[in-house]
Amino acid sequence: MIVRRHFLIRGIVQGVGFRPFVYQLATGLQLAGWVLNDSRGVEVEVEGPRDRIDLFARRLRQEAPPLAVISDFRTTDLKPGGDAGFRILPSRQADLVEAQIAPDTFVCEDCLQELFDSGDRRFRYAFINCTNCGPRYTIIQGVPYDRPLTTMADFPMCPDCQAEYDDPASRRFHAQPNACPVCGPRLELLDGAGQPLSGDPVERAAEQLRQGRIVAVKGLGGYHLAADARSDRALEILRRRKARDEKPFALMVRDMEQVRALAFADPVEERLLTGCERPIVLLRRRPDARISPLVAPRNRYLGVMLPYTPLHYLLLESFEALVMTSANFSDEPILYRDEEALERLAEVADAFLTHNRRIHVRADDSIARVMAGKALLIRRARGFVPRPVLLPEELPPVLAVGAELKNTLCLTRRDRAFLGQHLGDLKNAEALASLEQVRAHLESVLDIHPEAVTHDLHPDYLSTRFAESLDAMPRIAVQHHHAHLVSCLAEHGRTGPAIGVIFDGIGLGDDGTVWGGEFLVGDARRYRRAAHLMPVPMPGGDAATREPWRMAVSWLQTAFEDDWPDIPLVRSMDEGEVRLLRQMMARGLNSPLTSSCGRLFDAVAALCGLRDRVSYEGQAALELEMAIDRDRVERLYPWTLSGDDPLRLDVRPLVRGVVEDVLACCAAGEIACRFHLSLARAVTDVCIRLSDRTGLKTVVLSGGVFQNRFLTEALSGCLESRGLEVLRHSLVPPNDGGLALGQVVIAGTQLKMRRESPE
Repeated sequence: MIVRRHFLIRGIVQGVGFRPFVYQLATGLQLAGWVLNDSRGVEVEVEGPRDRIDLFARRLRQEAPPLAVISDFRTTDLKPGGDAGFRILPSRQADLVEAQIAPDTFVCEDCLQELFDSGDRRFRYAFINCTNCGPRYTIIQGVPYDRPLTTMADFPMCPDCQAEYDDPASRRFHAQPNACPVCGPRLELLDGAGQPLSGDPVERAAEQLRQGRIVAVKGLGGYHLAADARSDRALEILRRRKARDEKPFALMVRDMEQVRALAFADPVEERLLTGCERPIVLLRRRPDARISPLVAPRNRYLGVMLPYTPLHYLLLESFEALVMTSANFSDEPILYRDEEALERLAEVADAFLTHNRRIHVRADDSIARVMAGKALLIRRARGFVPRPVLLPEELPPVLAVGAELKNTLCLTRRDRAFLGQHLGDLKNAEALASLEQVRAHLESVLDIHPEAVTHDLHPDYLSTRFAESLDAMPRIAVQHHHAHLVSCLAEHGRTGPAIGVIFDGIGLGDDGTVWGGEFLVGDARRYRRAAHLMPVPMPGGDAATREPWRMAVSWLQTAFEDDWPDIPLVRSMDEGEVRLLRQMMARGLNSPLTSSCGRLFDAVAALCGLRDRVSYEGQAALELEMAIDRDRVERLYPWTLSGDDPLRLDVRPLVRGVVEDVLACCAAGEIACRFHLSLARAVTDVCIRLSDRTGLKTVVLSGGVFQNRFLTEALSGCLESRGLEVLRHSLVPPNDGGLALGQVVIAGTQLKMRRESPE
């Protein structure tokens, strides 16, 4: 019996070879019909015997191209039309845009073979790609995803490339970035003043790197600063010029064999490294790793990624590993425009390995680690954006603009949330301009028209002021830690309620104080502060985040009052400064109260003698974790619980225990381990108390502190051993990079409740 069936397929199905796959599948089964792209996704109609069409439908889902992600698959039976043959029709614009844009992806094995095949016409061509790989998100200017709406519109195809593009049997059929040395983008090497250098650009750039020079390399979503990972001299120069004293650099390593020579990688970490997203993965460094200690000072981990563009593979022929750090300054967005890179990096880079394919929207490298056997994104950007997060229910369209640090934005469309790429810290005009650009870009390519904008409760964040500038939309302020709780719930497809352990640096509480050590009970509709760490003064306000010794002073005064112990940190302090800080705290001058767990970590790191000042955010807490040299200790530090609603976790006894160990000359590694395990047990006690009171058995862990692997795994084990379910982040960062997801779900839920409530 001859039948006809219509298919509407939504998801990441454009720019990933889906139409040629459909064409080959249909013609192989001798079915008639057509396939096309529209702004909703891919439409297909096939006609033929019912059993073949049923087989076509099964294989359509089971054998989709490797980069395709099907989120919706709908079929409708139609009357046969008597078609002859199968055709690929031109793309068309539907009334409703629902297509999802594919992320940029690494160069595939087929293209790599051609890249190094001396007989291939694309031999050593740095822009080789096909429907299975190459740039996507960073070159797209509109939908449907066709060449005229990408930055490849600047490069008309030669006859050979056009023939591949038009051939349904070709791997490059409708590969929008398709190009070759005759018609496509070209590399160029410039000196530090922006003047062209003669010779092969890749070979000359490699020569510069071997001589210890710094080369700015234009990639998929912006510029990297490259240096020889074995050269102390090169990295000293790079750190000095970039004003990056101690923060770790990322490494790009030639292949997995070289990765294993530098670091330990378990099977989950190897899958992360070799996946199509190619993030930077944090791996335990081997003691005998042959790289400069200046790559990651005082850190047991290395941030490692594999090459992901043809240019990277060509450049790494001469090196086992290169430092590849984002070309930016002080957590600004990555530089991606050629003119701006040449101007701002003139005093940093000795040469520029660049090209003439425009980057339409910037995208930094993603960063991930494995925690408790599961991948955890710390920075969500290239390779993952703009993949959506599936929400547990449909919500009105809302724009969320995140907070101040590690800013991202988020947009919703029914039951999908689209997190934008990491932008950096919103502390300057460049970052704010980037936020506006990404907002406009995502709203355009996703055809989302937000009904409201949501932002952090803090009135002075630039993200809040940005939201206020959008006069046409109503604004919804969301408390910082509530957004963290809901972000994790939404990632897991849960509507709650749950107990939320939200530990981070700072966030404005609904009582006007600085929160950061919170135990919330709630969901997207509502929350309450059920418990928190004991608040202490933060002398000097923001200065205390840069100078952990100030938080040590606060906790010493809180735990010992005026009878301070004679520990090395106290002896090293300036008496005048200490006297001033004591007066400030006593009078409440520029010393806001904070329950921040992040600041508690800072204090303990300073008390142990590990770090009294930091050069980057989170450094003291990181070095406290890195100091741990054992898995267990014989005893724990004490703590107490007081109050009723909310409960207060009093860690003054814990701080006194740390000081006693310092006086007893215990090693910093032992103190660090005991502190982490004691905190995990104390948090577990609070959660058990709250579970008994509320009947809730699910605990959410969110906030930047839960990037700490030792604490997170120890706490998860404690909670699970007491019969509680633990929800942790995975594809959404636990830090403020995931905050916009929580904001958008809370605001969308509020809008939905208002519509559903009776007048």
